[in-house]
Amino acid sequence: MDLGIKGKVALVIASSRGLGQAMAVSLAREGVKVAVTGRNAQGLQRSVELIESAGGTALALTWDLSDAALTDRLITQVEQELGPIDILINNTGGPPPTPAAGQDPTLWQKSFNDMVLSLISITDRVLPGMRQRGWGRIITSTTSGAVAPIKNLAISNTLRAALLAWSKTLSAEVAADGVTVNVIMPGRIATDRLRQLDEARATRENISYDSVVQASLKQIPLGRYGDPKEYGDAATFLASQNASFITGTVMRVDGGQIQAI
Repeated sequence: MDLGIKGKVALVIASSRGLGQAMAVSLAREGVKVAVTGRNAQGLQRSVELIESAGGTALALTWDLSDAALTDRLITQVEQELGPIDILINNTGGPPPTPAAGQDPTLWQKSFNDMVLSLISITDRVLPGMRQRGWGRIITSTTSGAVAPIKNLAISNTLRAALLAWSKTLSAEVAADGVTVNVIMPGRIATDRLRQLDEARATRENISYDSVVQASLKQIPLGRYGDPKEYGDAATFLASQNASFITGTVMRVDGGQIQAI
């Protein structure tokens, strides 16, 4: 199926590994030129290799989201080397596992800046061009904890819920200009991040890693963890011309796990 996005330019934030990398590679398979970002040079190189092996064009940018001064300079570089950005995938790494009570306010502030304000600033930088051209896709990757809070992930649950409200509000503001704004939400997708969380739970509860995995699988109707490629392909669909009448919504890629309606 031709998704109608060959030749488009995408900026995929935090795409040196995991779900970000999977989304970048999936877009590349559809002929999208992809700028990948991250702090790890080795991971970025791996993303470039995967994109090029899929027949795509890649640009790697070393980008620490905590440095707001980088935003305009690096987006300008994408525009100069690949072209105006048509597709923005907002994505960030997760904060450390924490309970809700008793956290240092500076941790909340840093997490807000890195996970929320950075993405809003990036979106505000690319959005005028999308509106002027009459076409754009803004997709924000969050967490199931935003609608069904996950124990010991209080900061992630809280801040990513804020991104849902922001995305929904923005979608109504820009729809008439041909720009769609959606959220994609993972369940338990088999990434290094998920393994780290499962290992942390095993340590915290003094049980085996395998016990954690088996307990998780019982909560997923499909009975398995998702493949990162499945998540990437779902994001690519939202970025496609085929999804032109979908905006202001949340797509769950969770194997039926999330219990909230």
